Amino acid sequence: MATIKDVARISGVSVASVSRVLNNGPKVSQKTIDKVSKVMKDLNYTPNANARALVTQKSTTLGVVIPDLVDPFFASLAHGVEQVARQRNRQLLLSTGLVSAETEMQAIKLLIERRCDVMVVHSKKLPDQALIKLATNVPGLVLIDRYIEEIAHRCVWLDNFEGGKIAARHLLALEHQNFACISSVHQIDDPLLRLQGFQQELKCADVDIDSDLIEYGEPTLQGGELATQKLLASGKAFTAIFVYNDAMAIGTISTLEDNGFKVPSNISVLGFDDVLLSRYSRPKLSTLNYPIEEMAMQAANIGLELLTEQAVTIKHKNYKHIPRLVKRESTSFLAK
Repeated sequence: MATIKDVARISGVSVASVSRVLNNGPKVSQKTIDKVSKVMKDLNYTPNANARALVTQKSTTLGVVIPDLVDPFFASLAHGVEQVARQRNRQLLLSTGLVSAETEMQAIKLLIERRCDVMVVHSKKLPDQALIKLATNVPGLVLIDRYIEEIAHRCVWLDNFEGGKIAARHLLALEHQNFACISSVHQIDDPLLRLQGFQQELKCADVDIDSDLIEYGEPTLQGGELATQKLLASGKAFTAIFVYNDAMAIGTISTLEDNGFKVPSNISVLGFDDVLLSRYSRPKLSTLNYPIEEMAMQAANIGLELLTEQAVTIKHKNYKHIPRLVKRESTSFLAK
């Protein structure tokens, strides 16, 4: 692989001159630019991004930290950041946190070591103070799906509590009274707030949910399947299920159908996130739209804006998003 020294030697100029050509520096003749450019093309030379960052003090990267690479929700998040990276001619650096405080910190430090000055971070386990401290050291750090008041202008987040209330209002409007819930086993804010919002809205309608009809599982297809089996094994009646995310909800539908229940004729199922798969399940899944790709793009652009002199103008902004109900085929009026 060719190096900058190879380019300088064959071009007959100094390494400093090659560097000035690469960085559009002053005091370099057109003759030198043409000569160096031709040699770089002949050698198929690619500048080292980290080396250039050391010289220019400007990074060419845009980082993103997500829990994993498998969940389509987080794939959409990463895709949103990638779109901004391409628009701004930056390289995308991706690291995974695995819903662990230690691994989340390692993922962020890895990006910092790569001189990444802008990063979109999905962190659920690091404490607030750790993230606040990181925000003081990383100019363009923005949190997604997390709200911390002290750095509110760096947070792009969804109101999960309101999402739970919207879910309850939808199912109540369909005249359901006997509810079950399937939530995530992970001890993080999202499932807790969605369930709390759902329960509060039911309470306002003088409807209670039996604690035996609240089950937990991994936020996957199989997690939804296992949690649904436990609900059915309880022997208690329910006509509607609010499920933590779409993957679990599709697992729920499959299990109900396998056990002789028709969705939504016998039991309505409502998911959350509105991932692509929800449009192709059978029946098509009613869900709450979580505009994660749009939010990821917004977060990446905020991170880049934080590097500019106008960054002070965003310090009083609030980037809260409200989920939107998407009615499809898996919920319907209670059969009489």
